Amino acid sequence: MSTSHTARDIDTSRPHSARMYDYYLGGKDHFDVDKQAAERVAEAYPAIFVCARENRAFMHRATRVLAREHGIRQWLDIGTGIPTEPNLHQVAQSVVPDARVVYADNDPLVLKYAERLMRSTSEGRTTYIEADVNDPQSLLNAPELAEVLDLDRPVALSLNALMHFVTDAQDPYGIVRRLLDVLPSGSALALSHCTPDFDPATWQKVTDIYTSAGTPVRFRSRQDVARFFDGLDLLEPGVAVGHRWRPDAVQGDAPTDAEVSLWTGVGIKP
Repeated sequence: MSTSHTARDIDTSRPHSARMYDYYLGGKDHFDVDKQAAERVAEAYPAIFVCARENRAFMHRATRVLAREHGIRQWLDIGTGIPTEPNLHQVAQSVVPDARVVYADNDPLVLKYAERLMRSTSEGRTTYIEADVNDPQSLLNAPELAEVLDLDRPVALSLNALMHFVTDAQDPYGIVRRLLDVLPSGSALALSHCTPDFDPATWQKVTDIYTSAGTPVRFRSRQDVARFFDGLDLLEPGVAVGHRWRPDAVQGDAPTDAEVSLWTGVGIKP
């Protein structure tokens, strides 16, 4: 859980999913190798920009719902990615100023920009830890986490566009269970996950691009994504395409399900 990485530790020899996502969102914190890989994805799946935007919008809505309607005051956001405003803590603290947020990611570039993640309200707390979702115990044992979150009180586990980077061989369902097991009743899981359900051929191309770039992926069906919520009480409308989960007022033409290609859901631990 070291925070001693510097810019020279950043591997620019191959693309990184967090930096590619930054490109999809129109950010500036990526390198040519990331741009080139992201543009290959966009050539195969031009709506990747829509997917990324709708994923971000889902995170905003889910955070507000949990804060306003379910009394959540603490978040553990894993795979947070490169900061893009408004970040989760800014959304949460706009509703509940005393919200506490722990961000976790394993990309040194995220660490480089982590200062942006620390700009909390005076009432709340935020911190960043370098951690890998594939090692949940080390993440949970990080002293920085214990300094900010009280695991005797409900916590929202936020896994946005993360678990499709965890292959079946890495035990994705076991990882999520281990994370949820330490959280008390009233905690929540907010999750989004890309899917090939609406256009399998295109998503096979996307899979091949990521895999050939050194980032194995496993995009999953609605049924497989729903398994992450086993044992939880799903909020309405259940597991839904990203733009259909508690949408804000629609302005202009809504994207199609195939363009979004993202299953989303929020469940509460009984």
